[in-house]
Amino acid sequence: MMLRAVFRRASIRGSSSASGLGKSLQSSRVAVSAQFHSVSATETLVPRGNHAHSFHHRCPDCSRTIINGYQGTALQRWVRPFSSDSGDVVEAVVPHMGESITDGTLAAFLKKPGDRVEADEAIAQIETDKVTIDIASPASGVIQEFLVKEGDTVEPGNKVARISTSADAVSHVAPSEKAPEKPAPKPSPPAEKPKVESTKVAEKPKAPSPPPPPPSKQSAKEPQLPPKDRERRVPMTRLRKRVATRLKDSQNTFALLTTFNEVDMTNLMKLRSQYKDAFLEKHGVKLGLMSGFIKAAVSALQHQPVVNAVIDGDDIIYRDYVDISIAVGTSKGLVVPVIRDADKMNFADIEKTINGLAKKATEGTISIDEMAGGSFTVSNGGVYGSLISTPIINPPQSAILGMHSIVQRPMVVGGSVVPRPMMYVALTYDHRLIDGREAVYFLRRIKDVVEDPQRLLLDI
Repeated sequence: MMLRAVFRRASIRGSSSASGLGKSLQSSRVAVSAQFHSVSATETLVPRGNHAHSFHHRCPDCSRTIINGYQGTALQRWVRPFSSDSGDVVEAVVPHMGESITDGTLAAFLKKPGDRVEADEAIAQIETDKVTIDIASPASGVIQEFLVKEGDTVEPGNKVARISTSADAVSHVAPSEKAPEKPAPKPSPPAEKPKVESTKVAEKPKAPSPPPPPPSKQSAKEPQLPPKDRERRVPMTRLRKRVATRLKDSQNTFALLTTFNEVDMTNLMKLRSQYKDAFLEKHGVKLGLMSGFIKAAVSALQHQPVVNAVIDGDDIIYRDYVDISIAVGTSKGLVVPVIRDADKMNFADIEKTINGLAKKATEGTISIDEMAGGSFTVSNGGVYGSLISTPIINPPQSAILGMHSIVQRPMVVGGSVVPRPMMYVALTYDHRLIDGREAVYFLRRIKDVVEDPQRLLLDI
């Protein structure tokens, strides 16, 4: 009986201890659940699993053990990085800029922090080696801050700006944050100067100053340079650096040689003047002289295919297509868009393509694909008044045709001297690949077709 009473008393104690342990576990669960609910008001965290294995310790430690178990498992399982407004902020990144372009310079911001922007609206511009690319806003909202500065080098995928899409979005970067101005201290009255007794001191007579030396004559070996404050140092744009590098590489790589000829523009100008109104009415584009030279270049390239070829290592690549590049000068530099398959185009197709590419180049909206490739280049320096020049080859091409201004000059026609509109044309070619014979024949074909456009109709 004594032993049974002892076991009964021990059982009652164990029951009370288990009850206390259950209350401790319940309070621990409530505390942990409250702690998780303080992290996120939008998630309901429910403890899962059987934690009876944590009850093997003594009661004072059981509660701490369970809490530690929840902190080590539940937090790791449910806590994730987020914020209450994470869905209200989007980031504008640098877009893909082309296969051959790996980075660019952030040229200018078109907006300021705090400005309202719409989806797909340009907020910044990136200047690359070839074109200027816009960075568009991914959504409508308010610009919070810019993550880069003007002049920084950026790569595709770099984050440029944070944009808040919430309705009550405000800029986190105030345009001007001024510290509260402190009241200006009242000026203190001027301190009285100590009175000094005026004592007359006998002054010594001043010695006469020696006469100034005569001005020295400047040495002829030391030229007088302008002062530095009259000079300005401006960093080169990426486009200008790219053009400079390519042109210098052209000089260093090619054996450049230029041959010249002159073209009588009378018949082509007469053709243009006669049909310009009907051409505009039917095709919606003006008939220019450039299309006549493009058609003449196509005919010359077909007659002299080596001019359309290029050297690649120890091989010569002959191109069975004619993609003609046209040099367009813009305020930011020289760009060279390409007329694809010019040999399959008529006059109207060429004029429309030239107008579209020139407009995009001037506005800075031309793409990389529209400037890639090209097997031959035509450069019209005559629009600027150039009388004659030696153009430089655009790598990896092998020749370039230079057009110039039209000038009335006295010419002998049928034994008589008459004024004629004349143009000098120049062909610069890679003499490693193209001999002088082919170059002269090429330029003669240009001359024949322009002076007599009917040859194109008869293919002679």
